[in-house]
Amino acid sequence: MTAETSQTLDRGLRVLKLLADTDHGLTVTELSNKLGVNRTVVYRLLATLEQHALVRRDLGGRARVGLGVLRLGRQVHPLVREAALPALRSLAEDIGATAHLTLVDGSDALAVAVVEPTWTDYHVAYRAGFRHPLDRGAAGRAILAARQQGFGEPGYMLTHGELEAGASGAAAPLLGVTGVEGSVGVVMLADAVPERVGPRVVDAAREVAEALR
Repeated sequence: MTAETSQTLDRGLRVLKLLADTDHGLTVTELSNKLGVNRTVVYRLLATLEQHALVRRDLGGRARVGLGVLRLGRQVHPLVREAALPALRSLAEDIGATAHLTLVDGSDALAVAVVEPTWTDYHVAYRAGFRHPLDRGAAGRAILAARQQGFGEPGYMLTHGELEAGASGAAAPLLGVTGVEGSVGVVMLADAVPERVGPRVVDAAREVAEALR
């Protein structure tokens, strides 16, 4: 550190970097050990970063990067959408259902990119900006499963009627993308999701994850 730099700002940036390098978040104690400062300092840093939505803490107290990091750059969401669109288009056309990329925004799931199939007579209307609780719908449930339990192998979630009557959904989490929690999925008007859709959604999620790395 030099006279021209801020020790507090330096520590705050180091917290963000540490959190960005883990998929499972860090506790106050773990951050304290990694930074070499006491827990009180870490609590103050996290509280300040939380006020700006740069950090969030889950029910277990683990700190993670917040979606406010994405909001720092107005072009981040467009860039994320651009990276995801090829895989989403392919998924929508292949399955004949509306495909979407969903990211965590606080306690909600937020759709940031949506692609509708071009050849179907009807499909579910699903718009970018649509949000819903993480514990409802395939997109949110896939994210929670990856966060709380993890998938040893890439897996997927299936739901029916949780967000819209008569609609079924399938979604797989984004894995291995530092600092980003999200999922890729499809929503369709059907009583049940066809067997081939789950594995196809997993493949699409893998493609999007690779594009975002």
